[in-house]
Parts: sequence; structure tokens; C-alpha cells
Amino acid sequence: MKHSHAVVWIDHHEAHVIHFSLEQAETAVIKPPVPQQHHLHHKRGSIGSGHDKPDVAYLGKVAAGLGDTAEILISGPAGAKLELFRYLHDHHKAIADRVVGVETVDHPSDGELLHFARKYFVAADRMRGTTATLVH
Repeated sequence: MKHSHAVVWIDHHEAHVIHFSLEQAETAVIKPPVPQQHHLHHKRGSIGSGHDKPDVAYLGKVAAGLGDTAEILISGPAGAKLELFRYLHDHHKAIADRVVGVETVDHPSDGELLHFARKYFVAADRMRGTTATLVH
């Protein structure tokens, strides 16, 4: 079933992509090919940011999971959500153009994430002066 809205919650260990309408939702969990095992830290006097490069294979899988959804909300607890948005902007411009927001959200359950996304899209519609777009 095709849904017009999606929310993705992403960190460096997994992404939860939920496609939804007012009454229905479909969830997919996407994991990176090689899970990140540790955090890098910047040491005084060293060159570089202390951050690992984004995993483009993982981000590509997440982008594929978003498909042709009309409106997308990206969320997550830290920098992975911004890495995804930058990746989409650089490699999947058509998908990036459908991102309506990037929000910090800690570690919700899928139900909490879906509730947050539904409220977000209703509020976004109100701000744009349009009617609710959460349709079947």
C-alpha cells in the first residue's frame, strides 16, 4: 500500500522508516552493512574532526526505503539525521526536496514516533494554511 507520508528515525546503528496514513502504518527497520562499533574522539594536536565519514551504503538503503513518499520527516537523537539529509541533498535531490523537517527525537518506540509524526504533519499543514494531508 502506498502512503503519502513517512517519518524516519535514524542513528548510526539503525533506521526506522514508517510510511503512514491516518489509519495505517508500515514500518521497516534498516541496519548498516557494518555496524559502527565505537565513537571516534578528537585528540588535541591531531588532524581531523574526530568523526568517522558517513556510511553511504547505509544512507543509500535508507533513501531507497523512502521511495516516492510525498512528505518526509527526518528525526533522530544526534548527527545521523543531518548526515542523512545532507546525503539526500547531494545524491537524491528529488527525495531531499520532499523533506519537510528535521527534528531531534531521542529514542522513541515506533508507536511514539508515529504519534509524533502525525502531530507534526497536522501542525505543518496548519502553518501552511492547507487542510490535513493525512489521507488514505
